[in-house]
Amino acid sequence: MSKKEKKSSGVGKFIAGAAVGATLGILFAPKSGKETRQDLKRLFDDFMKKVKEIDVQEVKEQLENKIEEIKAGLADLDREKALQIAKEKATAIKEKCEELVQLAIAKGTPVLEKAANEVREKTIQATREVLVRLEEADRKAKAK
Repeated sequence: MSKKEKKSSGVGKFIAGAAVGATLGILFAPKSGKETRQDLKRLFDDFMKKVKEIDVQEVKEQLENKIEEIKAGLADLDREKALQIAKEKATAIKEKCEELVQLAIAKGTPVLEKAANEVREKTIQATREVLVRLEEADRKAKAK
């Protein structure tokens, strides 16, 4: 590995670490589900920018595709009102997050793996919160 490649690799790790720190700061702040999903979208956008800086084109494209799939799933989940559809979307989002983690493990560095794991965990948490709210609303509606 040349000095330029090593330097580029170190910069990518630094950027990914900074993104992870920002993600944790946003996700642990007490906010509504909608605000959390908006923050997640911004985090995915930032993560996407960082991924675009990776030198290996194939890995970059695969990560970008997975992130776009997750973002699309989150956007649909936010718009869906029916509990069953939300559950299906949440399951699909979790699967996409697992794929993102596996891709990061297979193609990335430990920093990308850690960041992908954190994104996965926070995304799963956000989908759970949405489902709990929908289930509570469904129970209240049935009780009336």
